[in-house]
Amino acid sequence: MPALLFPFPIAVCDVGGTNCRISVQDGPAEPLRPLTHLLVGDYPGLGEAVAATVERHGIRLGSVIACGAGPVEGRRLKLTNAPWVLDGPEIAARLGLGGGLLLNDFEAQALSLPALKPDWVKVIGPDLRPEGATQVILGPGTGLGVAALLEADGRFVPLSSEGGHMGFGPETDEDFALWPLLEKVQGRVTGESVLAGAGLERLHRARLAVRGAPSSPGVTAADITGTALEAPDGPEGDTVRHYWRLVARFAGDIALTLKATGGVTLAGGILPRIVDLLDPAAFRVAFERKAPVAGLACRIPTRLIVQSDSVLGGMAALATDPDRFALDYAARGWTG
Repeated sequence: MPALLFPFPIAVCDVGGTNCRISVQDGPAEPLRPLTHLLVGDYPGLGEAVAATVERHGIRLGSVIACGAGPVEGRRLKLTNAPWVLDGPEIAARLGLGGGLLLNDFEAQALSLPALKPDWVKVIGPDLRPEGATQVILGPGTGLGVAALLEADGRFVPLSSEGGHMGFGPETDEDFALWPLLEKVQGRVTGESVLAGAGLERLHRARLAVRGAPSSPGVTAADITGTALEAPDGPEGDTVRHYWRLVARFAGDIALTLKATGGVTLAGGILPRIVDLLDPAAFRVAFERKAPVAGLACRIPTRLIVQSDSVLGGMAALATDPDRFALDYAARGWTG
């Protein structure tokens, strides 16, 4: 029954707060073909974006699997950081589909973990052997996504979350000096408000304020990372290195929450671009500083996805072999 939900050709779509990437798979044994990378702001919705894309390429789709940066409610998903509302049955009716599925973006990232190839990832710190079935994947972009993947009886079970919106407090002396100066978002300091793209901007402004240095208005995360890569010894480089340590601390907390002895994988749009400023030893120190359970944290492997669009391969794997993944297809799948 699950296989009938996803007739080919199938489009797989990764929808973030800023970007939308669409690829197509013509059949279960066929390679995934990238079709387009477009801006969410250029279209009123996913249905219109997919319709324009497949019309340009002369493709008659059988189904769509899409993931979006927001919580899934039944067969509907509202993007957290963009105005699109993804309504599965509405998209299916518009495109004349035989079936489809909506996933949270990091739920889909979790589904991609079994399909990752060794050259798609960079190991951070010691090359530890995973000791369990539970894995975590998280990463900052426009927002901060968090999900997990469990394995039970030979099937993979994704666990979506809104963990990026958990409160995030100071820990080191450096943090305690900064936290009173961090701008709050809707009255809170959260993982996302510090670690997403806009969070990097807030972190940099707070660091400048601690030093009594002027803050240039309009400086973006891209400006900060670009300057940091060009001049690593400057204040922007210091901010990005501090940012990496905060990512490590947050990742360690999530790993302990789920006892993810199968490993932590980092993803998202920001981290691969600043990997040259990653200090693996400093990352692991921040990740492992988890008394009284530091011994557990020390055994958890960490790695970074450096291959773009790997999440699309995970959704294609689900379409090809849906019985490998434990999802409630009957409740979540949709047809036109």
